[in-house]
Amino acid sequence: MILEAIAGLLFNLASVIIAAVVILTMILPSAVRILKEYERGVMFRLGRLQGVKGPGIILMIPLVDRIVRVDLRTVTMDVPPQEVITRDNVPVKVNAVVYFRVMDPANAVVQVENFVAATSLIAQTTLRSILGQSDLDELLAQREKINALLQKIIDEQTDPWGVKVSIVEVKDVEIPQGMQRAMARQAEAERERRAKVINAEGEFQAAEKLGMAADIIGRKPAALQLRFLQSLVDVAAERNSTIIFPVPIDLLRPFVRAYEEGESKDKG
Repeated sequence: MILEAIAGLLFNLASVIIAAVVILTMILPSAVRILKEYERGVMFRLGRLQGVKGPGIILMIPLVDRIVRVDLRTVTMDVPPQEVITRDNVPVKVNAVVYFRVMDPANAVVQVENFVAATSLIAQTTLRSILGQSDLDELLAQREKINALLQKIIDEQTDPWGVKVSIVEVKDVEIPQGMQRAMARQAEAERERRAKVINAEGEFQAAEKLGMAADIIGRKPAALQLRFLQSLVDVAAERNSTIIFPVPIDLLRPFVRAYEEGESKDKG
């Protein structure tokens, strides 16, 4: 009888131990959470916010506590292409990229249902609004200014959610083919205008220098003879078979004068 009582006691004890192990096995996963270094856990107890926990091991009361994991790493989000009509009535298709991260996990969970989707929608609407107030030339030439304005506006709207938008970059601007051809013609005309202006400036500078040289030669007649001799040297250096030798009119004036005097005597 004693042995039977001891055996029954041991059996009951083993059953209790097994039941306790089963219960612990079922409860332990829901009572312990391990959060990585870049994660935080927003804990709720019976629906009420208890604060932000982590990283490391977090102990919870099963069936009472609930924890929401929040990733604190920077999120890179592509903004889908948006069809926009600029202020000067040019239809364009623009896409962008947004870099943001969670600064306040509690607000990111409590203040908004899905902060990633909300940030994406805010970025899309802000992109359409800002680009619709800009000209095409501003969109193409002042990209940094537009990026800074987009970042400021989006960050102001996501700040109550505990989300910090650090960078907004407009990636690609798709312009209609007709507008691209018009812009190409405009660029070609601009380059032709610059070429003509540069050519005119060169002619003006050359004429100015030639005028200065003429003034110097006019004040010093010997300079003209030296320039004449230099021209002969330059022509001879080219090994030409024929050399045109210009004769200054001053050398012919004595002969012309003598001829005129002879003619006058004959008539006399």
